[in-house]
Amino acid sequence: MQRATRPLLALALLTALNFLNYIDRYILPAVQPLIKREFHPSDTALGALTMVFILFYMCVAPGVGFLADRKSRKTIMAIGALIWSAATLLTAVTYNFTSLLIRHTVVGVGEATFSLIAPAYIADLFPPEKRGRVLSFFYLAIPMGAALGYIIGGALGTRYGWRSPFYVCAIPGFIVAVWFYFAADEPLRGESEVALHTVERTSFRGLLRNPAFWTATLGLAMMTFAIGGISVWMPTFLERERGIPLDRANYYFGLITVIDGLAGTAVGGWLGDIWLRRSRGAYYAISGLSALLALPGAVYAFYGHPAWIFPSLAIAEFFLFLNTGPLNAAIVNSVAAPIRATAIGINLFIIHLFGDAFSPVLIGAISDRSSLRLGFSVTLVAMVVSAGILFMGTRFAPPRTQERELVGASA
Repeated sequence: MQRATRPLLALALLTALNFLNYIDRYILPAVQPLIKREFHPSDTALGALTMVFILFYMCVAPGVGFLADRKSRKTIMAIGALIWSAATLLTAVTYNFTSLLIRHTVVGVGEATFSLIAPAYIADLFPPEKRGRVLSFFYLAIPMGAALGYIIGGALGTRYGWRSPFYVCAIPGFIVAVWFYFAADEPLRGESEVALHTVERTSFRGLLRNPAFWTATLGLAMMTFAIGGISVWMPTFLERERGIPLDRANYYFGLITVIDGLAGTAVGGWLGDIWLRRSRGAYYAISGLSALLALPGAVYAFYGHPAWIFPSLAIAEFFLFLNTGPLNAAIVNSVAAPIRATAIGINLFIIHLFGDAFSPVLIGAISDRSSLRLGFSVTLVAMVVSAGILFMGTRFAPPRTQERELVGASA
């Protein structure tokens, strides 16, 4: 019985930590207009808050991935969760824009140590043919946490000040991190697959010339560019250019995010696992198609009639979330267990370097010179580029014979 329940317990606790992680991350966009009123930064400087967070996040990622392939992943993840929870709590002493920047860098370091290891850890708990659904469950925490971050940030921020929402997610972070450390097991690397792998999938040199890994990574980078820019600036756009009160804008945007996130992520994982039985490139194809299907809704949300902005956003977000499980499953399946954490560390570095490290500040810079509406146009280009790369990736997906059946872990 212990063998059957331990993986599920670890998955539940990691999902809870991911949920709290994204609450914290999306409180900031929700209260950006309030921060602007207190500290008076430009839109470019506000975008730089996210850029600094992401830069430190991605710089830490490869080193942590290398360490995680050699040391206790459970311990590293617990420490990372404690670091970002402490940094979130210390928001109480941020009384100028510089201290807020410093606080955000520490959060980036803490979140990186958790976020990049969790997928590799989960991959060792479950077999390849279940990873699309399992990772979709883990990544359900993204829309749920983001939505609650928007809602809590908008509701508490407008009533009790922009610092107050950060306290709400700090304390639970400490509790769940400690619980995970003492309750979860450390699975053997590759426990859910057989030990035989091709050299191309197990060596660092092989990783550098692994087109399945790189097309998934670059496709996700362009998708991250689009999603990162939209998620950071949408509440401000709704208030500033659509005239919607901030608490209401955050509430409806958060509601759309959680509903679409749950539905899109679940449907994407289910479709990916079913389609994978027929085509080895299923994860790539679904992700590329979803990027294209998100375009019409996004275009109308940015440039259409204000009365239809929320339905348009709902359509766009559903398809943007549809690729979450399949695309992350494609990445973990493209490399073997011995270098999986290292590969995910490199993946995180690349997707943020070419993704959401610069899209918020780029949109902010365009907004300072023109408008947020024009700034959002760069996200549409990124969606098209992402789709093209991912469709190319269908040619390089690893043969299903390399995706091994479970050995022992859930026997």
